[in-house]
Amino acid sequence: MHPNLFARAFLFAFALGTCIPVLAAESDAKNSKSAAKAEKTEKAEKAEKAEKPEKSPKPEKDGKDDVATASKSDAKAKTKTESKAELSGSTLVRELTVEQLQEALVNHKKLGGKLKILVGSEGTTISSKPAATPVGYAAPTKVRAALSQTQNPLRDAPSDEPIDPNTSRNYIKAKAQALTDKFAKVPHAPADGADHWDYEGSHGPQAWGQMKPEFGTCATGKRQSPINIDDSLALQGPAEPLQIQYAPSNGTVVNNGHTIQVDVTGENTLLVRGTTFKLVQFHAHHPAEERVNNKSFAMVLHLVHRSDDGKLAVIAVLLETGAANPFLQKVWMHMPLDVQDKVRMPANYLNLSELLPADRRYYQFMGSLTTPPCTEGVLWMVLKQPVSLSREQLRVFAQLFPNNARPIQPLQGRVVRSAE
Repeated sequence: MHPNLFARAFLFAFALGTCIPVLAAESDAKNSKSAAKAEKTEKAEKAEKAEKPEKSPKPEKDGKDDVATASKSDAKAKTKTESKAELSGSTLVRELTVEQLQEALVNHKKLGGKLKILVGSEGTTISSKPAATPVGYAAPTKVRAALSQTQNPLRDAPSDEPIDPNTSRNYIKAKAQALTDKFAKVPHAPADGADHWDYEGSHGPQAWGQMKPEFGTCATGKRQSPINIDDSLALQGPAEPLQIQYAPSNGTVVNNGHTIQVDVTGENTLLVRGTTFKLVQFHAHHPAEERVNNKSFAMVLHLVHRSDDGKLAVIAVLLETGAANPFLQKVWMHMPLDVQDKVRMPANYLNLSELLPADRRYYQFMGSLTTPPCTEGVLWMVLKQPVSLSREQLRVFAQLFPNNARPIQPLQGRVVRSAE
């Protein structure tokens, strides 16, 4: 071999033997660093997993169970949301638009109360709580009196007080009449419960006989009162004078819902046809129920007397407008304004002799009560001479009772005596 070639081969082999271990060492170092880095990363992942342990896997279900579960979950969530919204009066929207905000503001203005807009992760909630009492609403209330009160019970009484619908309606009706008609009628309660009678409407005189069996005579009686007295047809001639003995007495004024009545206690008697009758009470009718020769009168007072055996005799005192009546003034001063209210007059305050005219001639006939049950067999004496009352006195009574007179009844062949 050529010496130069040998030298070259020796040097190549020496260099190769020296470089290979060095390269191998560098490679091993690099591999060691990569392995260490990988090991470090693996340890960090294990530590993280250790802090957040994995949940145990749920048992597998078929497709139907998944659908049913999802449906129930959605329905439950929907019901919960709707219930919450219904209770609070709120609306949940994902994206609040200008139109929705405007609508909420308009509704809030109508209802009053409070308006809340809450922005959350699930969306925007609009809730409107109405005021306890709507704007412009006036709550009705119980009325304790009719026109005798100065305040308006519908306005001044507490709004949470229970109301009686009937009393409220009667108050409004009476108030309206009082403002438009000086002869307004104050509302009154029924005097006879559910079968009460009246002078107008469905319970007026035309219906009295059908309202209850006890009132049947009002429709079927043959000697009913009041009547029109035709003087030309009356039995003219002498008749016994009325023996009237009235003395100072006690009285109680009652508003019975149909009229003003005065219950009298004292020694007041009427002797006629051989029978003594004691004065029990007197009451008023406007206009007068009786007519003479088809002439009507402003008012009449009926003085009701009863005998020991229960028979009735009534003296009718006709009144026409003129001078004030002192006797009526005493009664009107103690007039109760509420139905079934009573006012006791001073002792010995009344003397019915002050009411009677000087001329005590009369018309006499057999008739009945002019109010239900329209009992017949009543002896009537209508004094021929009327007495006066002022227009103001008439107005006071007419304001309470604008019409409490039964219509004229057929004479049915009865004889009317004209006592001279």
